[in-house]
Amino acid sequence: MASKHHEGGEPRRNMAIERVAVIGAGTMGAGIAQVCAQAGWATRLYDAFPEGLERGMQRIDAFWDKGIARGKTTPEQKTEWSSNLEAVNDLEQAVSDADLVIEAVPEIPDLKHSIFAQLDKLAPSHAVLGTNTSSLSIADIAAATSRPERVVGMHFFNPVPIMKLLELVRHDTTDEATIALAEEAGRRMGKTTILVKDIPGFATSRLGVVLGNEAIRMLADGVASAKDIDTAMVLGYKHPMGPLALTDLVGLDVRRDILRNLQSSFQDDAYAPHPLLERLVEEGRLGKKTGKGIYDWSSGEAEETSFEESTP
Repeated sequence: MASKHHEGGEPRRNMAIERVAVIGAGTMGAGIAQVCAQAGWATRLYDAFPEGLERGMQRIDAFWDKGIARGKTTPEQKTEWSSNLEAVNDLEQAVSDADLVIEAVPEIPDLKHSIFAQLDKLAPSHAVLGTNTSSLSIADIAAATSRPERVVGMHFFNPVPIMKLLELVRHDTTDEATIALAEEAGRRMGKTTILVKDIPGFATSRLGVVLGNEAIRMLADGVASAKDIDTAMVLGYKHPMGPLALTDLVGLDVRRDILRNLQSSFQDDAYAPHPLLERLVEEGRLGKKTGKGIYDWSSGEAEETSFEESTP
């Protein structure tokens, strides 16, 4: 099945989304909840950890305040959007009347399977269950439910309120009504959707992590500095951000885990994470979220940093 491009237009069936639940209030979950609230839906953001839920809500509030300060949004818009958003710490309360549930928890298969088994019991039978996984099998996640036809991959990109792409992933038994609803959801959020098959790494992660891994190899081999490698792709190939800065933004641990998944799934060591990537993750240098990765982000901007000789 060839990938299809869907932007704007009407859904294939007349269906309505009124209530959305987002599971997981981390960077991605908070961003997804934000765009859902901005789309006009009654949105509930859930997290198993109260402090995580509070941070997620604070992140959304700060984003809206920054938009007001820059003159991109108005206080009236923030008031309207805020009225659509509710933080809840009870999973059943979050999903009991949802038309669409979007899971955005860490890329741990057992965790996602457990959550989807719970969602299957707690969410209405008509609800579509979306997962924001960037590389895990949608079919495996769907198998944790009694409604695999209503499960779809909804892979967002960071920062969610700004990035326009939404990668929809269908497994073999995802039905057309589910795809139509996911496409309509993307349109309402202001996203352009692409539709891909349930293959490890999908389209975006598979290409992105391979490019990032090769850039790390070039850095370790001394081909050029991180800044110069990134500048080559930004100016030479019109990428909005270089592959090394993007790896820092996404998280080196996330990129490492996707590469390991591809290596295992395809039984191909060409996807093996470069030793420098492995070493940085072991050292806790995970990128912008920890203040240092390939770059030093302590000043808020990407600053060059040095590396000891990498493991061969």
